[in-house]
Amino acid sequence: MTQSLAQQRAKDALSKIEKLVQDNDYGNYKSYVSGLPAEIIMSGLGQAMALVRSKSGKNGNPQLYEHLNSWLCSDRPNSPYPKGDLIRQIVNGDEAHFIHAQEEAMAYLEWLKKFAVALLADGKE
Repeated sequence: MTQSLAQQRAKDALSKIEKLVQDNDYGNYKSYVSGLPAEIIMSGLGQAMALVRSKSGKNGNPQLYEHLNSWLCSDRPNSPYPKGDLIRQIVNGDEAHFIHAQEEAMAYLEWLKKFAVALLADGKE
């Protein structure tokens, strides 16, 4: 059975959000994932990911960075980058991979956001 890329995104995002629900350790993930697409549009993927990573001590941000890292840097055939750290891949990669990664991040974030809104309670700092 072959799944479309959109189905693969949805399946992966759902599993990530269900894990957050199961662990009950997601802080303000819902607000972070809701605001990240706008941050990417305003600042670009690299700066947005640096911001997410810089706030790694806050609940929700480490998980969000890891979710994007695991989706954008993987062995999947359509993955923008090979396995590794997303920020390192961005700064060491070429423009074509960067554009692909930014587009893929926006599409994947839509699924993370939909499932976060549906399944996560509002967080607290």
